[in-house]
Amino acid sequence: MELETHRAPRIAIIGAGWAGLAAAVRAQQAGCAVTLFEAARQAGGRARSVPLAGGEVLDSGQHVLLGAYTHTLALLRALGMQQERVFLRAPLALRYADGSGLALPALPAPLHALAGIAAARGWRWGERWALLRAAARWQRAGFACEDSASVEQLGAGLPPRLIADFIEPLCISALNTPLPQASAAVFLRVLRKALCRRAASDVLLPRAPLGEVLPAPALRFLAAHGATLHLGQRVQALHWRQPHWLVAGQAFDAVLLATDAPSAARLVQRAALGAPPALAAELRRWQRAAAALEMRPITCVYACVEAAAARRLPPMLVLHSGVEAPAQFVFNRAAIAGKTDGRADGTCVLAFVISASSGERAWEERQTLAQAQAQLGLHAQPLHTHCERRATFACTPALLRPPQRIAPALLACGDYVAGPYPATLEGAVMNGNAAATAALQSAPFRSSAGVVQW
Repeated sequence: MELETHRAPRIAIIGAGWAGLAAAVRAQQAGCAVTLFEAARQAGGRARSVPLAGGEVLDSGQHVLLGAYTHTLALLRALGMQQERVFLRAPLALRYADGSGLALPALPAPLHALAGIAAARGWRWGERWALLRAAARWQRAGFACEDSASVEQLGAGLPPRLIADFIEPLCISALNTPLPQASAAVFLRVLRKALCRRAASDVLLPRAPLGEVLPAPALRFLAAHGATLHLGQRVQALHWRQPHWLVAGQAFDAVLLATDAPSAARLVQRAALGAPPALAAELRRWQRAAAALEMRPITCVYACVEAAAARRLPPMLVLHSGVEAPAQFVFNRAAIAGKTDGRADGTCVLAFVISASSGERAWEERQTLAQAQAQLGLHAQPLHTHCERRATFACTPALLRPPQRIAPALLACGDYVAGPYPATLEGAVMNGNAAATAALQSAPFRSSAGVVQW
């Protein structure tokens, strides 16, 4: 689209997570004057690098991308990131330490899924046929179901082993919500998106620290193109002074809230206090929807094992999880990075991921180390345990998520905004792009530069 202009539109983006960075890059590309505010001193939000006291850099959890993350991969390409350098890419494999489980071969879709199910190790033929029949039934229904259905109801009638070894790992990793409370409609949309193309189901594991994957190149791009960056500056309030929003004493044509849902709800609630009655009512409606979301933690236990022991582990394994065994996945970070020699002390780092975490960090760390011994035969030493307490929202059936539009020229972007998918990096980037586009389309911005290309 083309907009005739007298000046560049002034856009404020509050929050430099993946949604905020995506929105900032999109707005900067469209010719806006972008100002980015971030309360932390580093960008990345809930998918960022975490430097340890000794100088080692870990992440705020072990993140996994899929080949279906088209918006995220397009953004990284636009920033000059080479996929093969940034990620280890491999076909989806939900394998356990004993070799059982599912692995998708390099065949065209949907043959890759059918062949993977047929060749699943450790499954009886009756179990394989049961999943094939269920998959055919879901496909005939267009991978759709009633909004009120749970994943537990979706899997009713399937053999217990399929639930434990296939449905549950996928649901927990994608929706971060236990099966009885997880939305079957969202789960089916994730399956459809991941299985529509063979490459879409590929797993992409970051080789580099998360800060180098998106935050650092995005900040370099923004700085090089004239954006104003305020890291370490928390925005305490928004004020409406028609026709502008005031942020930190500056007037903006549009404001995008790219914080987590609770922080956005607090800012909107404060903005309503001094707003005109009609605007205040609009702000409070959105605030109630955002505040009603139930936030869930994800915990990642980083532990060290002898390099010789780590060499026998693939980049990713599924773990048998339960009350006393909280981790669902383990990732061999040395294998992902292609550094099998390990660290200087002769050890390698494993990342144990606990989705739908209880948030009891010390207890989960102890239980995870015991789980590593029992299921992998590894004596692991704790290195660092990170609990991201607002990692995701509970993705429950018929959930009413807050809309993108909060009020005139005030929009929300984040993985929690109303949309088809659960809380993922792809959802964050997709919503960041959409919010930036909507901000540009919401008013006839004018600039002396002439034309803004979109």
